[in-house]
Amino acid sequence: MDNGPLIFVVVVAALVGIVVAVVFGSKQHQKRLDALAALARKLGWRFDPSNDRSHDERFAQFELFGQGHSRAAYNTLGGEITIDGRVYKGQMGDYTYKQTQSNGKSTSTTTYRVSYLLLRPPLVWRGELRIRPEHLFDKIAGMIGFDDIDFESAEFSRKFHVKCDDKRLAYDVITPRMMEFMLRSSPQLVEYDKGWCLLSQGGRRWTPEEFETNLAWLGRFFEHWPEHLMKDLAETPA
Repeated sequence: MDNGPLIFVVVVAALVGIVVAVVFGSKQHQKRLDALAALARKLGWRFDPSNDRSHDERFAQFELFGQGHSRAAYNTLGGEITIDGRVYKGQMGDYTYKQTQSNGKSTSTTTYRVSYLLLRPPLVWRGELRIRPEHLFDKIAGMIGFDDIDFESAEFSRKFHVKCDDKRLAYDVITPRMMEFMLRSSPQLVEYDKGWCLLSQGGRRWTPEEFETNLAWLGRFFEHWPEHLMKDLAETPA
């Protein structure tokens, strides 16, 4: 039996499928670029779709930007935003890195693409504060003495893992009002280190609409910092 015609049909169908996938992917990529560029214009920010391979060095204090190899930020939006009358520097966009694994016989490389948001408030504090959902391993670590900071709200302490190099400042930031806000909105990860605050939500890219939503959320996060604390930590105008 001659299978030639059938093989030909299968090959043609496969090639058509590849072409359709490439065209669709290209259209989706351009649609994302257009939406992010439109968001940048709306915010009055800059937009740069090119790769920035110095990003991981400039923000090396954050674990997210130190993973794997072949690291680069891209689709970057940058500018300023005013929150409660104070001007914050901002940057957000997509970030990629690769992880290579080998079992001695074969090697495989996985590419990761995630989104991030960075804000730099006008504060002199350069300490570290990390807030993320509590994990099972955190509970185990707590049993052997590696505990995080606990708060008056048992619900908040049960749901969130908090680390800070200044325990008193952590209590100043995470007030009952802040705890209520975070319990309602449940962010994935908030890190403050060396003057920058990072918001990230796991290993995925955000939709263009989520960038705007998350920027608004982080703005509200800082609005919940007590006014007296913001004044005490405020940068002195040049």
